[in-house]
Amino acid sequence: MEEMEEDVSDLFDDHNHNSHAHVVSVFTPAQVCVDSSDSCSDTCESDSSPAAASNGAALLLNSASKFLMNAMTAEDYRTIYWPKLERAIEHLLTQSPMDHISISYEQIYSHVYKCVCQQHSELLYSDLIWKITSHLEHVSSELQASPPESLIENFNVALTQYTAALHCIVPVFIYMNKFYIETKLNRDLRDDLMKLFSEHVAEKHVSTLLPLLKKAHSMPFQVKPSTMASVVRGLYTLRPDWVALAPALFSRFIPQIDPPALESHLPYYAAQDKKLQMELSQNGFSRGDQSRKRASEES
Repeated sequence: MEEMEEDVSDLFDDHNHNSHAHVVSVFTPAQVCVDSSDSCSDTCESDSSPAAASNGAALLLNSASKFLMNAMTAEDYRTIYWPKLERAIEHLLTQSPMDHISISYEQIYSHVYKCVCQQHSELLYSDLIWKITSHLEHVSSELQASPPESLIENFNVALTQYTAALHCIVPVFIYMNKFYIETKLNRDLRDDLMKLFSEHVAEKHVSTLLPLLKKAHSMPFQVKPSTMASVVRGLYTLRPDWVALAPALFSRFIPQIDPPALESHLPYYAAQDKKLQMELSQNGFSRGDQSRKRASEES
C-alpha cells in the first residue's frame, strides 16, 4: 500500500540472495530481538564465532518470515497493539522527572516496528497525534485555572515535562518517523509534536504569560532566574516571531537578538543602564558603600 513500508518488508524476503546482508546492516542488537511475539527478551546474548553468526542469521530470517506471515489486521492493531502503546505514551507524558516508572522501551519499539511493517503507519501516526493533542488540551485547561502568580512556574513545569517526554517518545517511534513521516509527509516527528505544544498550550497562554514575565523581570528574583530563562527560551524555540511582542524581555535571555550596538546609540544605552540601576535601588538592591576604598588601594 505504501511504497516505503513495502521496502521495509522487503528486508525480510528470504528469496533474495542478499537478504542476509540487508538484515545485518539494518538491525541493531536490540532490534534483532524483535520477533513475532508481543514482547522482546530483556537481553540479547552475542557470540562472535562464525557458526553462531550463521545460525543467528538463519534464525533471524526464519523469525522474520514467520513475522510477515502473521499479518496484523486493523482489528489486531486497534485491540492489541495500540492500547499497549497508548498506555506507554500516557506514562511518558505524565511522569515527573523524579518518577521512575518501569517501561520496556524495547517492547514499545517492537510494537511500533511491527505496525510500520504491517502498513499501519498512517493509523499509528493519527492515533499518536490524537493522544498527545488530548493530553495537551488537558494541560492547557490546568494552566487556565492557575492563579497569575503561579502561571510562569506552572507553564515551565508543563513545557519541561513535555520536552522530557519527547526525548523518549521520538526515539521509540523512529521507524514511523523514517518510513512514513519523513518519506510520505516530508516532515519530522519531533517538529510535529513541538508544534502541537505551541498550538494547544503556548498560543493560548502567551498573551497572559508575556506581561507576567515582563513584570517579573522588572522585579528581580520575584521569579527564579532559572525559571525565567527556561520559559523565555522555550517560547522563543516554539515561536521565534514572538520576540516582536516583547523584544526587551527576549533580548535579556536570547543572545544576538538585538541588532549590533551603534556608537550613535551610546547615550541611549547609558540611559537604559541608569534606569535599571534606579529600579534595582528602589527594590532594595543597594550598590553598597561607594566611599570605601578597594582592598588593593589600601596601603
